[in-house]
Amino acid sequence: MGLLSDPVRRRALARLVLRLNAPLCVLSYVAGIAWFLALVFPPLTQRTYMSENAMGSTMVEEQFAGGDRARAFARDFAAHRKKSGALPVAWLERTMRSVGLEVYTQSFSRKLPFPDETHERYMVSGTNVYGILRAPRAASTESLVLTVPCGSDSTNSQAVGLLLALAAHFRGQIYWAKDIIFLVTEHDLLGTEAWLEAYHDVNVTGMQSSPLQGRAGAIQAAVALELSSDVVTSLDVAVEGLNGQLPNLDLLNLFQTFCQKGGLLCTLQGKLQPQDWTSLDGPLQGLQTLLLMVLRQASGRPHGSHGLFLRYRVEALTLRGINSFRQYKYDLVAVGKALEGMFRKLNHLLERLHQSFFLYLLPALSRFVSIGLYMPAAGFLLLVLGLKISSLHEAEVGLEEPGGVGFQGLTAGGMVVVFGDPLAPGPISKSLCALQGVGLASLVAPLLISQAMGLALYVLPVLGQHVATQHFPVAEAEAVVLTLLAIYAAGLALPHNTHRPLSCRVVSTQAPDRGWMALKLVALIYLALQLGCIALTNFSLGFLLATTMVPAAALAKPHGPRTLYAALLVLTSPAATLLGSLFLWRELQEAPLSLAEGWQLFLAALAQGVLEHHTYGALLFPLLSLGLYPCWLLFWNVLFWK
Repeated sequence: MGLLSDPVRRRALARLVLRLNAPLCVLSYVAGIAWFLALVFPPLTQRTYMSENAMGSTMVEEQFAGGDRARAFARDFAAHRKKSGALPVAWLERTMRSVGLEVYTQSFSRKLPFPDETHERYMVSGTNVYGILRAPRAASTESLVLTVPCGSDSTNSQAVGLLLALAAHFRGQIYWAKDIIFLVTEHDLLGTEAWLEAYHDVNVTGMQSSPLQGRAGAIQAAVALELSSDVVTSLDVAVEGLNGQLPNLDLLNLFQTFCQKGGLLCTLQGKLQPQDWTSLDGPLQGLQTLLLMVLRQASGRPHGSHGLFLRYRVEALTLRGINSFRQYKYDLVAVGKALEGMFRKLNHLLERLHQSFFLYLLPALSRFVSIGLYMPAAGFLLLVLGLKISSLHEAEVGLEEPGGVGFQGLTAGGMVVVFGDPLAPGPISKSLCALQGVGLASLVAPLLISQAMGLALYVLPVLGQHVATQHFPVAEAEAVVLTLLAIYAAGLALPHNTHRPLSCRVVSTQAPDRGWMALKLVALIYLALQLGCIALTNFSLGFLLATTMVPAAALAKPHGPRTLYAALLVLTSPAATLLGSLFLWRELQEAPLSLAEGWQLFLAALAQGVLEHHTYGALLFPLLSLGLYPCWLLFWNVLFWK
């Protein structure tokens, strides 16, 4: 503390930081990237462990043997669905009642802001069917959910068959202390969101749905199941939820424990677990899995029905049966036993899952990185912005030493106030005539116009889609995407219109630089605050944006190789970051894209991002349009400052 409280030492430290600013920035950025890459190596990556005492043992005897019954249910469901062309509600009601459940239905409808070309829907209406198994040993105060999403383009018949077979098996057991809800939703996530909003008596997305006639207790945990065949080669688990939320790590540990007990092959991000972490191959494979998780979490999309449960403080995950590894074969009995074991252990819970981590990264199912170990990576990147802020501040306001040291500060009225050293002789007013400040009024125009462009980017694409379709031969979804790109590109013309000559009382050789330095100082503070807040709530998104935007933000200035700086700014803009992330994601999945395929996927991702914000409340689109895009425009203004 003596270093910061002593004025002489503080000034010496300021001079040192100012003199070594560029090397310190490079060192800090490299340290952030190196720290992130080191997360896959022990001891930064740790073995997972069960924190909840009630789930610390797998000493339960799974008795499920209804594989044939599950396959029969699946065949009947597929036949009735093919015959009706929609979810066979009447057959589901009849079948659930036959196995002893309380059966209810819920109808819902939703008009999307523009047609969803990926799923070919606009005016959506459907019906959810759910059955409740009442706990024989307790009042209906708590419940668990097993859900199967059924979309118009998904083949999930085997999952429905297994759900019904498990319901029949659970009905014959007497040890249940929690209600169990067996839920079949129509239209995938739309049906799930409609049911969750009605169950919790809220409406956050504008969904129109009928009230629920039957309820169970407060939902403690949920498992979403997706199966596409009677035989699976592995079970892949999805944990990323809406806006990057993650379930409690104990729920994931529970799934892995019962997969190991039953000999089931379980994967994460479609990748097998590394077996040897002592050699380099294990950490490198873990790095691929870690990068895939970072990219999926940064997208903010719910990667499964479980992602919507997390918003309501319900720990949930999605299990998908995949057929990528042909040397392993498992039938529905093995999957059913794993689910039975999970639900029996969840039945033992006396309170919500809370003892394990909610913020973590996963290089493998058996390894995790806690928040205390991965946050320094983002901290080092944000330190670059802090160093540049301090450098600009010192360079702009300066240090005066007329027999002492005066520290200049910028006030709202554009006056320069010098906070002198109490040990320095002479009145402070002598320094005022020799100094010059920048009025804040000169920064109002670029700040307001940049924010106005962000607001236009957020509002106009959806509001103006009908006008665009009337004047141009495009569909509504294409109009939304093209309007997005047009407004985004129009921001490149702003530097010629947003700043004006500064009014100066005293002519100084530093006057030409004061304007852009003040604007860059504001932009750096704005960017640092945004990235810091994002990293706290969604580390993956914050780290990804910091990795790309920080170097360009630190280098932006109207002097030097302006063309090189402009290219760097364009390549690190939010849109370019999204495009590059898509190519990296497919490369890590070992399915590389061509330039044309990448561009088409980029356009589809733009449309889906806007649609998911208006449909489910995903925050990535407003965050980029209202926050990071205007901030990026400020750096673009700095680069082309006149």
